Amino acid sequence: MTYLNDPREPQEEIVERTPKRIRVVRVVNALVRAVCSVFALVLVVHILLVFGEANAGNGFAQLIDQWSRGVSLGLRNLFTPDGAKLRTLLNDGLAALLWLIVGGVVTDLITRIGMPGPKRVWYRRTL
Repeated sequence: MTYLNDPREPQEEIVERTPKRIRVVRVVNALVRAVCSVFALVLVVHILLVFGEANAGNGFAQLIDQWSRGVSLGLRNLFTPDGAKLRTLLNDGLAALLWLIVGGVVTDLITRIGMPGPKRVWYRRTL
């Protein structure tokens, strides 16, 4: 007969599967991806509102226009074609694409720096 917590029986050990460092890296990467994706989404919504000729006096359209100005990465007047729709598509579209690229690069750097990995072995060539 065995009893609960019998010292002769092997005890079950609880092992944490994801160390704290890995969880922190995942959370930070998720936040970076979310912020960059929201900024890109705002720019895409602004493009859609301009193409749909939304009422500029509407509160939502004004909010999106102001927010897109803030996240346009200074590319608002990079391309200056005659049409406002084409100008918005090129400038805000490029800014949205850059936000997605920046998010991917930053999360990759955070992962490379923050995640544990195999130790590097440096070899020295000898003659």
